[in-house]
Amino acid sequence: MHDTIPLLEISDFPAIRREKIDTLQVNIGYKCNQTCVHCHVNAGPNRTEMMNAENLALIPDVLRVRKISTLDITGGAPEMHEGFRSLVIAARNLGVHVIDRCNLTILFEPGQEELAEFLAGNKVEVVASLPCYSLDNVDSQRGKGVFEKSIAALQKLNALGYGKPDSGLVLNLVYNPQGPVLPPNQQQLEADYKRELFAHFGIVFNNLYALANMPIKRFGSTLISKGRFADYMQLLKDSYSADNLKSVMCRSLVSVDWRGNLYDCDFNQQLELALPGSMHLRDLLELDMRDTPIRVADHCYGCTAGQGSSCGGAL
Repeated sequence: MHDTIPLLEISDFPAIRREKIDTLQVNIGYKCNQTCVHCHVNAGPNRTEMMNAENLALIPDVLRVRKISTLDITGGAPEMHEGFRSLVIAARNLGVHVIDRCNLTILFEPGQEELAEFLAGNKVEVVASLPCYSLDNVDSQRGKGVFEKSIAALQKLNALGYGKPDSGLVLNLVYNPQGPVLPPNQQQLEADYKRELFAHFGIVFNNLYALANMPIKRFGSTLISKGRFADYMQLLKDSYSADNLKSVMCRSLVSVDWRGNLYDCDFNQQLELALPGSMHLRDLLELDMRDTPIRVADHCYGCTAGQGSSCGGAL
């Protein structure tokens, strides 16, 4: 795999600083039941990096001490971690809102037969990746048969109340472009998704998040192999919008890797652009990170290009 960090580190991206942390985003392991082309984590079935019990136990303490309102759990497929459900329960007992970054097909893996009911019972927000509402596009990005399983998973979540008015069960979908282009208008694309998924499969959901592909890890390496990395970076820079700087996710979020180390965002985590002093989860028990500088590089243009892009969709 081609290393993208030498092409990103020298950057003229504007300096920004952190505000109050309201979201702790934790990657609890890189193991996944899928291998997706656009995956910036390079996750897959053969990855073995998983958070240990000691670091997992620190998370509820940090949530309580720092009064963090949202725990965003990601991976890999985070549900494959044996401590996933205990972590969800501990966070919910603190009154923390929990987000599960779910690939949908995990609901049908052995041992996960009751996963959907567990998520619903704990009112976990499900953010589910569905790159398109057509079979061919999804299977080309995520693997043969993924679209069919994803549709079945969405129908299962809907049957539990997810995505339905007044249920309190939030179901949001995530769109990524197939190649080195910016996502289309999120509002219009959401309308298309809702129309097509309901017409063909009876599926409903709350919101669609249109995310730009980051020029790092698996996607970045593919761009380099095809000789398109420089062109994509130029597109991101040419589409830069200063207004999006006010809302980029790193201002109110801290990212944690499977070893408990801290980063400004999930993308910096994958590039190993650590915070100064190699900070760890346990440091958050003592340290308020408000007004600290955020480490930037050229990939940050991906969050500020066009309509903007964050873990919560367009900015």
